[in-house]
Amino acid sequence: MSLGAGTWEAQNKALPGTYINFTSLAKASAALSERGVAAAPFALSWGVENTVVKVTAEEFFKNSLTLFGYDYTHANLVCLRELFKHATVCYCYRLGAGSSAQVSEQSAKAACTYADAKYPGVRGNDLKIVIQANVDDSEKFDVATYLGAKCVDTQTVSATTGLVDNDFVSFKTTSTLAATAGTVLTGGKDATLSGDSYQKFLNAVEMYSFNALCCPVLSDSTTLSLFTAFTKRMRDERGIKFQTVMSGYSGTSPDYEGIIRIGYPDAVGFLSVDGLLDERTYWMTGAQAGVAVNDTLTNFAYDGEIDASPITLESELEEAIFTGKVVFHKVGDEIRVLRDINSLTTVTAEKGEDFKSNQTIRVCDQIATDLAALFGNQYSGKVPNDESGRESLWNDAVKLLKSLAEKRAIQNFEPDIVSVSAGDTKKAVVLNIAGLNIVNAMEQLYMSVVIS
Repeated sequence: MSLGAGTWEAQNKALPGTYINFTSLAKASAALSERGVAAAPFALSWGVENTVVKVTAEEFFKNSLTLFGYDYTHANLVCLRELFKHATVCYCYRLGAGSSAQVSEQSAKAACTYADAKYPGVRGNDLKIVIQANVDDSEKFDVATYLGAKCVDTQTVSATTGLVDNDFVSFKTTSTLAATAGTVLTGGKDATLSGDSYQKFLNAVEMYSFNALCCPVLSDSTTLSLFTAFTKRMRDERGIKFQTVMSGYSGTSPDYEGIIRIGYPDAVGFLSVDGLLDERTYWMTGAQAGVAVNDTLTNFAYDGEIDASPITLESELEEAIFTGKVVFHKVGDEIRVLRDINSLTTVTAEKGEDFKSNQTIRVCDQIATDLAALFGNQYSGKVPNDESGRESLWNDAVKLLKSLAEKRAIQNFEPDIVSVSAGDTKKAVVLNIAGLNIVNAMEQLYMSVVIS
């Protein structure tokens, strides 16, 4: 992650880094980085709390039991399954109690005479220790750990000092082994979540790079504003480009290209996990992270497993587009995304109509991210700021833009729209891209048929 980054008005930045402005063209009226990375907080009953854990889609499918305490198909993991429908990597974060939480609001580990659960949470209450005499050696015991009806670990030892902690429990080596049909762990408790819980999540995830961020809260205006402010600061001041997905909610629209609001029919309430989180934000976050830089979610079929609550009234669909909400609608028997837009509604000379399109924002973000990485890794502090050095930077920038043109993310690209010149100081360089033509997918067909 670069140090100095973001937008600029004057060449007065203190930190080395990349500062990029994207604006609309005034009108009369080296390698591309991979996408598919999301970051999301989860209300879970197993796993490490208040820590970012990088999980791939494959790891989630294979290791969900040890990572999150349940089999892949379990109802408690629906949010993760929704996200990984299209995300390839997620920086997962199990929400814990906020920093100001009282003792009663904190989570707790389940425990028994022989072991403590590895993680806090109610899932630990489904653990039990079964001890039986070993059939081959009467001085030894078979110690089995069960999660529900599933045996997840078995060890043969003569004393508790010989037991090795497994993925689910930490053994108490001071206890004495004795045959038991099953000693259940009790006392496991989930934390009570608050706005502080989400602040800790944002503090932790700030150091990572991702394409889409999930804000799953229902209608807590304070937390929604927290995510909005975080997104603006990271995009505009730090130059870390991603979009944040949040639910439709009453109140003032974020009116910002970095925020994607999901809208629903006026008569439909939120689907939630214990009244806390809107499940639909997870699918949209994964889809926004996973869509290619040269592609769009417009008319994209919803392939999740929850009720996506499509809008059926044409008036509500039009109102959603006008107010900057991405919504689902029915096309035959399928549920599809109506239009891949963000919450930007106010058009200015700097940000025109094109900036409402998430496909446009993805291209802009790709360019900003890749040029910043290129400059930070190959030029900053390494290449002289002379004509030869600036020509080399120009060549690499053109190469990157040509790769976008080959992917049909931009069109009619001519290298002469790119210029690299010396800045106001000996250390500064200015890269301009004038008149970039970003491609958007077809959305409307106007047809005339003349019959003779």
